[in-house]
Amino acid sequence: MSGTSIATGSTPGPSTSAFDPVDLVVPKRKVRVLFINDTARNGGPGRSLFYILRFLDPDVVHRAVVLPRPGVISDLYAESGVTEDLLFEPDLVENPIEPFSRPMARDDFDAPLALRGLRAAGNVVRATRALARLTGTLRRGMFDLVYCNGTNADFAGGALAKSSGVPALWHVRYTSLPKAVRGVHDRLAASRGVRRIVCVSNAAAALFPHCREKVRVIHNALDTSEFDMQGVAPSLRRELGLAADAVVFGSQGRILPRKGYVEMVQAARRMLSTLSAPDRARVHFAVLGDTPEDIRPDHLAECRALVRSLGIEDRFTFLGFKTDVKPYVADFDVAVVPSVYPDPLPRAVIESMALGKPVIAFDVGGVAEMLADGTTGSLVPAAPPDVEGLADQMLRYFRAPALREAHGRAGRARVERDFDGRRQARRIQNEIVTASGLFEGPARGGA
Repeated sequence: MSGTSIATGSTPGPSTSAFDPVDLVVPKRKVRVLFINDTARNGGPGRSLFYILRFLDPDVVHRAVVLPRPGVISDLYAESGVTEDLLFEPDLVENPIEPFSRPMARDDFDAPLALRGLRAAGNVVRATRALARLTGTLRRGMFDLVYCNGTNADFAGGALAKSSGVPALWHVRYTSLPKAVRGVHDRLAASRGVRRIVCVSNAAAALFPHCREKVRVIHNALDTSEFDMQGVAPSLRRELGLAADAVVFGSQGRILPRKGYVEMVQAARRMLSTLSAPDRARVHFAVLGDTPEDIRPDHLAECRALVRSLGIEDRFTFLGFKTDVKPYVADFDVAVVPSVYPDPLPRAVIESMALGKPVIAFDVGGVAEMLADGTTGSLVPAAPPDVEGLADQMLRYFRAPALREAHGRAGRARVERDFDGRRQARRIQNEIVTASGLFEGPARGGA
């Protein structure tokens, strides 16, 4: 493993209101934690972990983070100084058939069958080697806890708890698993080594009926001072050359079939077909994001082709990946989060609400745990996805600027109350101290 050290200064259920004080438990000493993030690519898990690391008390928790390789997330962590140690373990496999010496590319799916088989077998060896090295790191570094952030990280952490004797905390950001691995997952979750299971939503917590006593639901959060319209310079309208009276329906996320962008495009076409020419000219749809290279097919290319085939390319723009989405979301009038699978707790919802945008979303997964239908946005039936209903809600917001403003204000207030990163990190810090076994005495008051 290669490493870079960076100096820096009760029962299952939804987390409580951020207006309530969070009592901090007192550890016997500083807790040494090895955080494992199982992918280097940009995405919700890595971003969510960033806000946890930012607001953990460095006098209470030593923050060492392991990533498979450098990338967007490691750059974010390094530049922000949210870790004491930033380590890379290149044998943490992100895709079973990835090459041994570089990240997965989409063309690798078309490699000869024999080569893909060779890579798969070799990656089993690599993963075993990674676990052995991480076991050594845990022992040499005298770590008190393995914090597992992501699906593969949970499996790795469960194995590491057995091999090293260091307990694990799982941070669960998924609502389903392949049938082939579900049995192993359930056994690891129930094992003595996995002390705590923090789930981002009740939808995710439903995976653990067999070990409910370990489960805590703590929603994702963000830095409300960072996601604040007062400090963001909008850039989307200028970049696209939109008129001042344009109404922008925007979305951000990974462009995958389960994220519902086909349904969003179809709803956009349906809505546009009902408008007069002058009104149609005032509407624009904008999507931020791309399809990761290790996923096939390139769904972004498919969505762009669909937009062209429907004849709405003048009203619909896919902008690609943006490292910082805030200047773009700031120019949305309405945010659309069109996931069509049980999305655990998409960050796009709280990011949009924090920037004062009403949100339209299908009622899937943990979305309803963030979005208050009729108050901060609109929930659309999702079984099956109600494309016509999505179009109707778009039309409703287009015609009601006062409603957009009212729901946007309510969304910002909801984020300040329930999704503030400082308070959620305090709750997670308590779980870290408790899971490590270093809990000492009564809690002290916290804000």
